Amino acid sequence: MQKCVLVLLFVGLFGFAQTKDEKQIKSIFDTALTEPQGYEWLNYLSNQIGGRLSGSVQAQQAVDYTKKELDKLGLDRVWLQPVMVPKWVRGGTEFAFFETKPGHTTNVPICALGGSIATPRGGIKAPVIEVNGIEELAQLGESNIKGKIVFYNKPMDPTLISTFSAYSGCVDQRYSGAAEAVKYGAIGVIVRSMNLRLDDYPHTGSMAYGDLAVDQRIPAAAISTKAAELLSTTLKLNPNTLFFFNQSCQQLDDVESYNVIGEIRGSTYPNEIMTVGGHLDSWDLGDGSHDDGAGCVQSMEVLRLLAATGHKPKRTIRVVLFMNEENGLRGGKAYAKMAQEKKENHVFALESDAGGFTPRGFSFDCSDANFEKVQAWKKLFEPYLIHMFVKGGSGADIGPLKHPDMVLAGLRPDSQRYFDHHHAENDTFEHVNQRELQLGAATMASLVYLFDEYGVVPPRSLKD
Repeated sequence: MQKCVLVLLFVGLFGFAQTKDEKQIKSIFDTALTEPQGYEWLNYLSNQIGGRLSGSVQAQQAVDYTKKELDKLGLDRVWLQPVMVPKWVRGGTEFAFFETKPGHTTNVPICALGGSIATPRGGIKAPVIEVNGIEELAQLGESNIKGKIVFYNKPMDPTLISTFSAYSGCVDQRYSGAAEAVKYGAIGVIVRSMNLRLDDYPHTGSMAYGDLAVDQRIPAAAISTKAAELLSTTLKLNPNTLFFFNQSCQQLDDVESYNVIGEIRGSTYPNEIMTVGGHLDSWDLGDGSHDDGAGCVQSMEVLRLLAATGHKPKRTIRVVLFMNEENGLRGGKAYAKMAQEKKENHVFALESDAGGFTPRGFSFDCSDANFEKVQAWKKLFEPYLIHMFVKGGSGADIGPLKHPDMVLAGLRPDSQRYFDHHHAENDTFEHVNQRELQLGAATMASLVYLFDEYGVVPPRSLKD
């Protein structure tokens, strides 16, 4: 009889806990959807400030604005963490055309890749050689490449449902294409934009020259997918087609910028830190609404939603708006270094850097024991159509925090439209849906709530 009573008591307590969590999560979602704040923050970041390239005036304006807004939330502490960041400037608008015979030219949309050098004054014109990825360079050899512009035309794989996997499969040509092509005597590179649809928007992004001396570097630009298709067809009809492009970008000395940080101190375990964040910088072609204004305001919303729904955190919850994810990751590295130097105990970190689209779930970088724990919470998210809990990556800025005892997580929205806007001129406010953005914020706040309430599974050595 006593055993049955204990079983019933346990079941009753478990049912209460589930009901409590369900009520809290519903309150979070209801508040996010009926009292939205993130969309207003994003409106200001996008339409009053605009693109926030590291080291720019706009980046500093974003630092000032978000710090002011965090101050208004009444957090226990808000501060700026100084970090030195690269300052690359685009200069004047780029210009390009291809020429099939003297006087017969077709203009095409391009943009300089972030970190590229300028073309010589007046631009460069040269024969073009098309390749389907870096691996083809060695097959062609210097005799076929020297003195030419390499045209990387490897597309994202449309058969991959995960568009981030498709992106990973060809982004090496953007990042390392110039450094590899110069080994074979190329004088410039043009890279097909990382985009699954055909349009006239060239997509920028970071590139690097490795250890190449400055005088050995060659200019690199992205060409829109529609123009890439046209150029490829033209080359098949006329292999002697010439390509011209002109860009005036330059790399300046590093400048000081900041990570913007705010925290609510935990009531029970203040030394256990949970971090949630996105990156405040963006590329300069659009206004960075999806990448990553959305992630920043969603992270700010996490703290606001928890407070608005009456949750008193047991652990210290910290929002970090990282600077310089796009072309250096200086903010993420500086934050991790600070945490290490101060011997801070980070137990959980969540990043949103995949756009403000409808949330589908999370990816986790954690132990099997912690993944089993979050799998048990999956049913709490299913009423909100959040169904995808997978092991995998988390986020670039929180990556440097990684250690075996913590949980890293990444919000995973529907990704099918993300690369239509990624790093392009059309990454703008009107392409973010308020309801989808707020659903993402509520999803993040719910996961933070659960980890704050129940903690992470400690490593076996601590349990024994």
